[in-house]
Amino acid sequence: MKAIGGILAAVIIGAVVMMFAGHMNSVPTLDESAKASWAQVQNQYQRRADLVPNLVATVKGYASHEKEVLLGVSEARAKVGQMNITPAVLNDPKAFAAFEKAQGELTSALSRLMMVSERYPELKADKNFMALQVQLEGTENRISVARRDYIQSVQAYNLELRTVPGRWVAAILYPDATIKETFSAEPQSQKAPTVAF
Repeated sequence: MKAIGGILAAVIIGAVVMMFAGHMNSVPTLDESAKASWAQVQNQYQRRADLVPNLVATVKGYASHEKEVLLGVSEARAKVGQMNITPAVLNDPKAFAAFEKAQGELTSALSRLMMVSERYPELKADKNFMALQVQLEGTENRISVARRDYIQSVQAYNLELRTVPGRWVAAILYPDATIKETFSAEPQSQKAPTVAF
């Protein structure tokens, strides 16, 4: 009887060890995946920021009296450029919210700039403006994809930290592992646009 009890105990201990062994690398692997996804988000935001000066310069040539809109775009880009984005931002809800807010302000400013361009047919026909507009549109799509990928990476990482056995493995082997912040819909994007005829 003692032999059966010993075998049963060994099987249970072996199962627990195998369960933990299967998750030992999950936390750092998922963390690195989230970091790589975040780097891609930053890469796409930088691509957009790099397009802004050329876009502003092109619009300025046709719509120089739209100074308020042009200044708004330039200021929003400058604000984004001044932010020091480190991996620590991913674990700091306030810093992440500030980053998200600054990017949202640049998105809004660029939307206003595109609306201004509608008033200038010669600007809309300008080859440089058209090329920049296509690049900006493509970049906005890339930003959406990068954000989606980041959200999925963070979801997998956070799920690992919140469920068993990943939660136990993280508590024992990676006590500094914390839940990461993710993107959320911006308040202005949740309001339906007003259409007047």
